[in-house]
Amino acid sequence: MRLSRYFLPVLKENPAEAQIVSHRLMLRAGMIKQQTAGIYSWLPLGFKVLKRIEQIVHEEQERAGHIALLMPTLQPADLWRESGRYEDYGQEMLRIKDRHGRDMLYGPTNEEMITDIFRSHVGSYKDLPLTLYHVQWKFRDEVRPRFGVMRGREFYMKDGYTFDVDKASALHAYNRHMVAYLRTYERMGLTAIPMRADSGPIGGDDTHEFLVLAETGESEVFYDQAVTELTLGERAVDFDNRDEVAAICEEFTTLYARTDETHDAALFEAVPEDRRRVGRGIEVGQIFYFGTKYSEAMGATVVTQDGNRVPVEMGSHGIGVSRLLGAIIEASHDDKGIIWPEGVTPFHAGIVNLKQGDAEADAACESLYKALAGAGLEALYDDRSERAGAKFATMDLIGLPWRITIGPRGLAKGVVELTSRRSGESVEMSPEAAVARLVEIYAEHR
Repeated sequence: MRLSRYFLPVLKENPAEAQIVSHRLMLRAGMIKQQTAGIYSWLPLGFKVLKRIEQIVHEEQERAGHIALLMPTLQPADLWRESGRYEDYGQEMLRIKDRHGRDMLYGPTNEEMITDIFRSHVGSYKDLPLTLYHVQWKFRDEVRPRFGVMRGREFYMKDGYTFDVDKASALHAYNRHMVAYLRTYERMGLTAIPMRADSGPIGGDDTHEFLVLAETGESEVFYDQAVTELTLGERAVDFDNRDEVAAICEEFTTLYARTDETHDAALFEAVPEDRRRVGRGIEVGQIFYFGTKYSEAMGATVVTQDGNRVPVEMGSHGIGVSRLLGAIIEASHDDKGIIWPEGVTPFHAGIVNLKQGDAEADAACESLYKALAGAGLEALYDDRSERAGAKFATMDLIGLPWRITIGPRGLAKGVVELTSRRSGESVEMSPEAAVARLVEIYAEHR
């Protein structure tokens, strides 16, 4: 993409309405535009990152054996009356009537609808286990939407639902999601800590939230510093192996890590003093096991191997896809702008032409642009007739992890300059070597 043809409405000044870094930088970088309180249009740059994050979510769900579908945003109220949640959910639910006077709602979550789908088509233990998920827009009418996409009213979310014949199988599904989520966040360059949490209106006894540490987080968190050093890395995981998956979950949940809602001061005191930490965290996902809460209320049953009919054991598991953009920026920025991790960057590299209109520089940039495309990498080529300082400022603001700078002086030596946005370090190398280096870097993030 050439910047002269791209829609990137960057702002030079900090917007007055933005209270936190991620909101400020998303507005300044031309990623979003507020349409009304808590509801945003996603402009091209923001939309590209949103789709990158969604793609990682899909890949890791599929790796764990989960199956994608798509449910509607509007739901009939009668399903929620069956489960008993229609009146209990509160004013966060947007209730509407259609032209025939039927009660409808804009879905804040989909436990009832997925249970209805399940009971309509599944009746035997032979069809289990089953995990269905989708990535879809949700609406919760926050009393005070703020912080941009971090606490909006309309948001993009992955929500998945597990169905199992017994509790042991359902807890394996819970553990499987925990491991899949850990890998998802790591691929996005995040350290997301699973913390024992409160189930809220979803219900159930077992639940963990995944929180990214940030000063602007909405939750106070208490944790053992050692938990931030745990990683899955490149280890292969057999998601069908219950013992292997459970061992990973034990590894990541044994060390103390809790939100203020479930904090236990006595247990926290048992953590070595030099490792005790108190901070704030941004919730980016949550997993729930709630057993037969919905299946009993809505008649979702299966026939077991011995011929008995039992309510299916269920759980639900969510990742805040749109919220993740804000969380990543909160965790990865500096005073110049965003610093995208390689896994989610909207473009793999930026190309800056220091002397637009110079025949040799223009030709070199065009050649590099095509070479990157040929290697499967998307570049954003700043081909505007702007000062070098303005071009560098734009690249720093939008946060592409790598920049290639081309100018007459370097070309006279046969080199371009490859710069890391995160470290600020620059290395001169041939254009061919720069392409090869970027291919090598991004191979580690696929």
